Amino acid sequence: MPAPTDLRGTEAPQLRGKEAESYTTRFGSLDGFERGGVEIINDDPRHYAFSNVFAVASSAKPYEKVAVGKNMEYVLEAVRAEGVSSWRTCAHDEFALVLDGAVEIKLVKLAEPVLPADASGSVEVSGEPDGTYMGRIVARRGHQVLLPAGAAYRFFAEQPGVILMQTIAGPDTVYRWAEICQSL
Repeated sequence: MPAPTDLRGTEAPQLRGKEAESYTTRFGSLDGFERGGVEIINDDPRHYAFSNVFAVASSAKPYEKVAVGKNMEYVLEAVRAEGVSSWRTCAHDEFALVLDGAVEIKLVKLAEPVLPADASGSVEVSGEPDGTYMGRIVARRGHQVLLPAGAAYRFFAEQPGVILMQTIAGPDTVYRWAEICQSL
């Protein structure tokens, strides 16, 4: 067997330590996940806190938006997709990444904005949205969907699933840091 080479075709040095080990990727789901952990290298473990998106979603109410990450005003929200959500809208783009299951998303371009242009986070739209039907998307594990500013959207999942929302913290963002975060 020839020696490993780098991108230039020259012989690469033998890999040492963890790089030489073989890894198996395991995907989590609501039905099977491990709490996981963080391996701290050359730092103080007290600087870190972590949670498991599947653990958070498994104990959440359907379509509850539980913050699992925060960077200034931006948040990542774990959302348990189950049944039909209410219609929601947002003054800024949001992204929905399906981590487990299959989720149908319906989109309507609103005739009139419901929120001021500088509003943060999504809010519920009462009743059926007034506007032009934009279509539907069926997203499965690994699919990311853009939820455009000024549109209303609604989720539907036949079986429980998990969505990770990238958004700006809003009035419906739920913070449960003390309950969901592990620290070292």
